[in-house]
Amino acid sequence: MFKKLKRSAEGASVPHEKATAGMATVVMPAPAKVVLPMSQHIGAPAVPVVKKGDTVMVGTLIGQAGGFVSANIYSSVSGTVSAVAPVAMANGSSCNAITIESDGQQTVDPACVPPVVTDKDSFLKAVQNCGLVGLGGAGFPAHVKLSAKGIDYLVINGAECEPFLTPDTREFLECSDTIISGIEAVMKYCEIPNCVIGIERNKPECIDLMSGLVAGMKGVSVKPLPMRYPQGAEKTLIESCTGREVPKVGPTGKPGLPADAGCIVMNVTSVSTLGKFLKTGVPLVTKRLTVDGDAAAKPMNVEVPIGTLFTDIIEFCGGIKEGKTLGKAISGGPMMGLAMFGTDFPVLKQNNGLILLSREAANLPEPSACIRCGRCINGCPMGLEPVNIANAYTAKNMDELGKLNVDLCVACGSCSFVCPAKRPVTQTMRLAKDAYMGYLRSQGGK
Repeated sequence: MFKKLKRSAEGASVPHEKATAGMATVVMPAPAKVVLPMSQHIGAPAVPVVKKGDTVMVGTLIGQAGGFVSANIYSSVSGTVSAVAPVAMANGSSCNAITIESDGQQTVDPACVPPVVTDKDSFLKAVQNCGLVGLGGAGFPAHVKLSAKGIDYLVINGAECEPFLTPDTREFLECSDTIISGIEAVMKYCEIPNCVIGIERNKPECIDLMSGLVAGMKGVSVKPLPMRYPQGAEKTLIESCTGREVPKVGPTGKPGLPADAGCIVMNVTSVSTLGKFLKTGVPLVTKRLTVDGDAAAKPMNVEVPIGTLFTDIIEFCGGIKEGKTLGKAISGGPMMGLAMFGTDFPVLKQNNGLILLSREAANLPEPSACIRCGRCINGCPMGLEPVNIANAYTAKNMDELGKLNVDLCVACGSCSFVCPAKRPVTQTMRLAKDAYMGYLRSQGGK
């Protein structure tokens, strides 16, 4: 169906920069306050169920899922609700948020008890009660994903292909027991016979550890992946691990999903978090992030309460390196992360990194004219043609954008990375995709 989709060896040869891979996770004490936005997932925002002045504990439900495609939000600290009001988000949007002043005690809510799971329905209810979403960055509610039928492959995403980021590496090395128990639960209650754990070859210690642990598990295997960005992209990962291709259009006429290829993809930290919840009953309230970059005084992997401000994390990690001026703070990795216009934004469930770049490192080269070299086409893991898409976008030719499959763009950044003219190719691809999807909606499309 796709002219060039079967090309997992393409993409970009990005520098790995995994300096923190061997650094054990450091737990950050509760900050003075946390800010918990009600939109930390794809889908409807959660609805606040507490008010100013209420006392909460770690694991207290503060935001009820606003629909099936939504997720619960829980307090990550014990303390007092000081505000329920809209806040600005790092992406420039605004959403309702709950601010909690911490008492520093981190008292766990007595309601946090291991769920009773006996079948798929009670399992999915437990997943929903965990507040679990895709923790690799997507933020898709896990109970929705796991409700799919006709699945015969569970694919665990341990590629961690973004430069700098190593929280998933530490999850493998520090929490292998809950990774295994989470996988076992998903396979059992969702009746999935096969599981492949995909790990890039630059993490040999993770590959060796997991290979030993799954050796006696029926239907479970570890797949070493090429060190080629973006191996962790969902469709690329499915192809690499199973040889299957996600169709452009699924049986319902809507864009193809992993389920249409008989697969469910879960990030390794997501499945491990599920294993922890089934064991303890404590929902998703903390997140491990990698703090790194040439302006970071003390690069490290740090576990923080969700809702902690990036400013507080920077201070905990030693601030900005002496002699450096902060030029850019990126939430996430340098390829797909979000460059923030400040650091007074909260950590969300799906955040996995804070990259601090000096003014020198953040300085972008001046773009020059496109030389029609085709590297953006060769580098695209989805087999798209960015240079032709840019021309169609400039001409506002929506029919041509559709023919060029712009809706398949995963915004991985490979095209910009390989461009010798240093053009903002990825940004143009994003704009073109947004324009095309908006056009479809205006036409009553999908």
